[in-house]
Amino acid sequence: MDLNTVIGYRLARTREDLALAPGERILAGGTWLYSEPQPEVTGLVDLTGMGWPSLELPRQGGLRIAATCTLAELVALPRQPRWPAQPLFEQCVNALLASFKVWNVATVGGNVCRSFAAAGMVALAVALDGVAQVWRPDGTDYRLPVAELVTGNGTNRLAAGEVLRAVELPEHALRASTGFRKIALAELGRSGAVLTGRVDPDGSAVFAVTAATAAPTVLRYRALPGADELRHDVLGAPGYYTDPLGTSDWRRGVSAVLAEEIRQELEAA
Repeated sequence: MDLNTVIGYRLARTREDLALAPGERILAGGTWLYSEPQPEVTGLVDLTGMGWPSLELPRQGGLRIAATCTLAELVALPRQPRWPAQPLFEQCVNALLASFKVWNVATVGGNVCRSFAAAGMVALAVALDGVAQVWRPDGTDYRLPVAELVTGNGTNRLAAGEVLRAVELPEHALRASTGFRKIALAELGRSGAVLTGRVDPDGSAVFAVTAATAAPTVLRYRALPGADELRHDVLGAPGYYTDPLGTSDWRRGVSAVLAEEIRQELEAA
């Protein structure tokens, strides 16, 4: 879609270039920005000139994903034998309603910052204890779990002028055994519920509900829970919502079923 109100474009090369004038918006892949009218937007500031490495393997372990990393780049990361959780990358990308063309443009950071309930990269980050590194306009930065950054369907804690720099996935989560389930009312429809589960090397377990609840739901256990405990916690989670792609009761019910499937899969493993 043409953004006919845009009269300016800047390619950011330094952190100072990210200071926004009135009407300017940050641009990365732009797949959402160009999908509908943006009458309040008069200028674009392009992050791709910052030259951030898409994927980094820090010395302390884990994975650092630049906000400008494309979905295609994330999926193409060579398989790391020490990371049993890596298949979640492609599973969560496939949970998005997007073609391979979009994969080559859409960014991890853009998907997180839009913060839609069905955001596949939010599902990935929440499943693996992802932490957002955020740059403030005053030159400082802070870190916040993505599960806390996203506050609702399309809302988050980012303040005006703040920029997501990267999402960091810790080593312990990448070494976990994982399970994944997705359901939608239509074969090629937007996700109605995305469930993930993992068991860490120390035996602790984490289950996450996204797409079915407006904000991510994270359930933590010292060990893999029993069926009754998990069902009780999933059914009792807040935030199930109704929209044209599913009712809140349907989302709650299928989430409990999918969580139990994951629990059984992890128990068998």
